[in-house]
Order: sequence, then C-alpha cells, then structure tokens
Amino acid sequence: MDRRTFLRAVGAASALLVSRSSEAEAMQQAPGHPTGDAGAALPSPTPASRSPRVVPGQPAVVTPNGSTLPLRTVNGRRVGHLVAEPVRHHFAPGLEAEVWGYNGSSPGPTIEAVVGDRLRLYVTNRLPEPTTVHWHGLVLPNGMDGVSGLNQRPIPPGQTWVYEFTLRHAGTFMYHPHYDEMTQLALGMAGMFIVHPRVQGRPVDRDFVLMTHEWKLEPGARRPDPTAMNDFNLLTFNSRAFPGTQPLLVGRGERVRIRLGNLSAMSHHPVHLHGLSFLVTGTDGGDIPTSAQVPQTTVLVPVGSTRVIEFVPDEPGDWAMHCHMTHHVMTQMGHAPVSIGADLSTVDRRMSRILPDYMSMGTDGMGSMTEMEMDFPDNSLPMRATPGPFGAIDMGGMFTILKVREDPAVDPEGWFVHPPGTVASAADPAAMLADGIA
Repeated sequence: MDRRTFLRAVGAASALLVSRSSEAEAMQQAPGHPTGDAGAALPSPTPASRSPRVVPGQPAVVTPNGSTLPLRTVNGRRVGHLVAEPVRHHFAPGLEAEVWGYNGSSPGPTIEAVVGDRLRLYVTNRLPEPTTVHWHGLVLPNGMDGVSGLNQRPIPPGQTWVYEFTLRHAGTFMYHPHYDEMTQLALGMAGMFIVHPRVQGRPVDRDFVLMTHEWKLEPGARRPDPTAMNDFNLLTFNSRAFPGTQPLLVGRGERVRIRLGNLSAMSHHPVHLHGLSFLVTGTDGGDIPTSAQVPQTTVLVPVGSTRVIEFVPDEPGDWAMHCHMTHHVMTQMGHAPVSIGADLSTVDRRMSRILPDYMSMGTDGMGSMTEMEMDFPDNSLPMRATPGPFGAIDMGGMFTILKVREDPAVDPEGWFVHPPGTVASAADPAAMLADGIA
C-alpha cells in the first residue's frame, strides 16, 4: 500500500465514525442565485470537495458555477424542494438573458444522494405554463416518471406537487421537464442527479459535474429562441460560456472524476481534455466494467446521455477542456460570406463613401478579428477573445480550464507559472542551421 492509498484509507475509516452530514451542514449548500461575475475577466476556481460529504470517505460532488440541492432528513426520508421559475441568468461577463431554471439558476441544483435513500422532492411551479419533472435515467415507479399525459397530469402554475421514490441504482443521471419539453429544456430547465453506491468502489479526490447545453441567443436579445432547431450560437458548460466558466482546480497526482451530462436539443459533444488521457468509467446506464474501459483523450457525450471520466493528472499547468466541434467554442458567432483570400480593396473603397470607417474583415483568416475593437449590440459577446498569460485566448462557448497544481490549497488562483525553458518560443536561427533546418 502506497502513502496516498494509506492516508485515504485512514480518512475513510475516520469518516465512518461520524454520522452522515448534519442538517446544518446540508443547509449550508443553499441553492445558488448567480450574480454573473460581471466584473471578472475569469472566475476564480473554487477549491473543490470542501462542501459537506454525502458519503463518508468520498468528496462531495462539485458543480462549477452551480450549487447542490439541500436535502434534510424527515421521518427517515430525504426531503428537498425544487422551484421551476424564470431566471435572470449570466452566461459570461457582459452577456445575460431571461431563461427558465430551478431554484434561481440554470442548470438547476445538483441532486446528490445514496442508493437506498427514500427521496421526497417537492416541485413548485412558478412558470407561466404547466410543467413536470422527469428523473432521466432513474428506475422508479411509473407514476413518478414525470411524463405529462402519460403517467401524471402537468403541474399547474402556482401549485406545488410532490414526487417520492426510493433510489435503487447508483449512477450519474439528470432531471428535466417532460411538458412542453422543447421550450422548457431550450430555456435552460435541466439538472444533474448523482446517486452514490452505498458500498464505495475506487475512491476519488475530486468529483465534478458539467452539463452541456446549446442556445440560440441573437446578439442584443434578452431571451433565447426556444424554437431553434439549428444554427445555435451559444454553447455552454453548466450554462456558462467562457470566460464565464469556472475553472476546475485539482492537484497533481489526485484521482479526478468528471461527470458530463447532455440535454442539448440537437448536438452531440466530443469533449476533449488537453494534457492527459482518461478512462470512461460510466454512463447513465451505470458503471463500465474495468475490462471494457479504454484510454481516451476525447469522449463523445450524445444527446440525452451522461458520461463519467476518471484520470490522474501528472503534468501541472492550465489545460484546455472543450467541445471539439470548432463552432461550439465560439461565443455568439455570427455568419458572413467566405472572404478568405479575396481582394476586397474595391469594396472597401466604395463602402468608405457611405461608411468612412468601413473595413473588410476575414480576408486573411478570422484570428485577428477576435482582438479587434468593434462596436456590437449591448448584451452580446460575438467573437471576443479573453486575455490570457500569452495574449488573447480566442476561444469561447463550451470551453473551460483544468488547473492542475502541486498544492491546490496553496495556489488556487492565477495563471500557471511555467518553469524556465518549458514554453514554446521563436526558433534561434543558429540552432536551426545546426539542426539542418533551412
């Protein structure tokens, strides 16, 4: 047994001597009401797994930019309350919209419980239309499945209904409406539902959830278009677009789990991590046997599915994590005719008679456009770049940063400081000549 395994075992044994998290601890995780970080260029990472533990010896699941639903024990049941309501939501500094969500946020608070728990979940409807809640992937009594018209009547506006069931299977699940699903899901009504096994398998040091989503939000608009079927222009992790996404802070050598959920309308998302490889260890159907786990650097998260990945980072740094569909890492990207390689000098000359400051863009590629100071409608972030330690990071949307540190408690914020000689730089002509490079 190595030192890390020994210390983990000691910690788990100590945790077993105390009861499950007290009610006071549980209520500390009150539902979040995001403020939007309007003045921040980049949100600070939160030291993960410092919230109350649901399972002794296991870290609590952390929802970056989100919260966990408080559950209290009443007569042997775990009781919680979801409120479906309109939400003023901040996607990134300078970009907000009127969406729908739960408990003041989109996605709604993560529900975290244990196999065998008897849950009683109250749902209050503050929307202008009826709703239900479907517990996506959970096996439960048919009358609790939440499909309007099929196994329950919809919850009218202003009323509170109750769902009650016992958790039978461990896994990474989701919840969302099953009434006017196209509209309510498109406007942000979704959340993650984590059920831990009562007997723990391989422990982890950090446990995160990220929910992907796609939106059609025209520049300057105040409300997403729920009728969109394509041409989505705002892609998010936990309903945040970079640079509004909170980084994931982990320690070098720690075992990390990330649970990915996708309730997007149309798009699958190949989520790629830089700087490491991982194992896909689970889906919304349950754990994947160890013999079937294959090393990957990109995991495809299909619509309506979850995927669980685990890894141990051994190289410190600020590592990109993003959807690898290139249009999904742009923020409110607009569309323009193809102009790469075109000579538009005549167009510029003629247009300047009407608009003296007119200048054609994109003839040499799109990279420079992200750093240009251009006038855009209020409440929009089209094609803007985020300042990074080496210039502009010209990615947005479904993009975040995995911050691997030697000691996350000591160095939770700021950009990674590279050791001398470890950053790519301009080549030395003398060295090129010595290496036979013309």
